[in-house]
Amino acid sequence: MSTNTNEGEILTIGQVAGYLKVTQRTIYRLAAAKEIPAFEVGGAWRFSRVDIDGRIEQQSRPVPGHAGNGTGKLPSRPSDKGDQEERKQC
Repeated sequence: MSTNTNEGEILTIGQVAGYLKVTQRTIYRLAAAKEIPAFEVGGAWRFSRVDIDGRIEQQSRPVPGHAGNGTGKLPSRPSDKGDQEERKQC
């Protein structure tokens, strides 16, 4: 028997947003774009915690030959426009 208490746990939009420290709107957008694993139940999005953790694990591994934020990565938001300009120059 598994000792992982999160195994099989189903999360709501609000729970995933809190877990990933982003807004609910960001989670809706990522789910609709199929950038994070999700499914709908009665018109409401639901997420498997195991799938979300797997996606985090997958994105945490460096991609050989790729230094930037590539396709399929959860976006990071710069704190201001100056940060965006600095990142573009790198």
